[in-house]
Amino acid sequence: MTTLITNIQELLQIRDLNVNKVSGAEMAILPSIKNAYLCIENDLISDFGSMNDCPKINADVTIDATGKVVLPTWCDSHTHIVYAGNRIQEFVDRINGLSYEEIANRGGGILNSAKKLNETSEEEIYNQSKIRLEEVMRQGTGAVEIKSGYGLTVDGELKMLRVIKRLSENYPIKIKATFLGAHAFPVEFKENHSGYIDLIIDEMLPKIAAENLADFIDVFCETGYFSVEETERIMEAGKKFGLISKIHVNQFNAINGIAACVKHNALSVDHLEVVTDDDIEVLKNSNTMPVALPSCSYFISIPYTPARKMIDAGLPLALATDFNPGTTPSGNMNFVVATACIKMKMTPEEAINAATINGAYAMGISNTHGSITLGKKANVIISKEVTSFYQLPYCFGTDLIDCVIIEGKLCV
Repeated sequence: MTTLITNIQELLQIRDLNVNKVSGAEMAILPSIKNAYLCIENDLISDFGSMNDCPKINADVTIDATGKVVLPTWCDSHTHIVYAGNRIQEFVDRINGLSYEEIANRGGGILNSAKKLNETSEEEIYNQSKIRLEEVMRQGTGAVEIKSGYGLTVDGELKMLRVIKRLSENYPIKIKATFLGAHAFPVEFKENHSGYIDLIIDEMLPKIAAENLADFIDVFCETGYFSVEETERIMEAGKKFGLISKIHVNQFNAINGIAACVKHNALSVDHLEVVTDDDIEVLKNSNTMPVALPSCSYFISIPYTPARKMIDAGLPLALATDFNPGTTPSGNMNFVVATACIKMKMTPEEAINAATINGAYAMGISNTHGSITLGKKANVIISKEVTSFYQLPYCFGTDLIDCVIIEGKLCV
């Protein structure tokens, strides 16, 4: 099957295969071709260039993109899409003045979601989660990382990871699975942290590895959750089972967790609403991708990741949704890109780089996703008619997507 997209007003994010991320000043550069064409063979990008040089192609499908921009689909490297029920009451509680910590201390937060998940069948969790996955695909996401972490029991964590695996088998979107058993301490282990970590290492990890259910391992490294020392112990255990680390860190406090993650060659460090000068220094010249989650900051009214300070210091940055029932019940990457521009003062070029090529890096899929590159997956967004791609974040409340192609097929 050959699909040809012609008369593209501007084709964004043109890269050579050897570019797998952009950092610092490079983030402000978004290579593009105006008045362009793009050719797709089956599920791969086979050709692109200026319409002036467009060869005669006998396409099965031709799409006229006059007045429209085309760019790679979003790579959302941090989500919790698989969950049961919702936490709407906590949304109202926050409006009435309760903090994240106060809600958690009342049995809300992660423990609330864990209770619901363990009471819900695997089939029902799948049916709820696939609706969310289909929604983010229509919104332009072509690759997504999904975490466990609402089970907090052997059976609950395995149930979540099996749902993630089933979604991956049934949908064309690229899905990477992350084991987040260390999301919070269950009530019965509140005073026995080492006991729960033993459960993660001795029981959960071997069973997850036996069924090949995860690509990555994550820990909520934060005051009141998992300490730096506990996080390091879990990262080390994950390595023994071939799981690379992607760690929640610096959401509320800077406790030297980033240095520990870099030491253990974490692929990404995520949240970073609080970032110190020392954190920036340790990230320099590392292979660890910082990931910001601006719609989480928006939803629970906490500080935004200091993107300008980090990029100006030469760091790369990725953007992701943190789609979850408690602190970010949205997987809309278009809103994330707009919020990064509006609240974090990232330029549209920087935000798109962060949500595509750098997002792919933070998922370990740079060789197949994140840019318009020969041989990469044919995952593209075709906008509605716009004056420029700047209109995408500018009109933050308007759906400017005309259609989404994932692995060469129209997403409906």
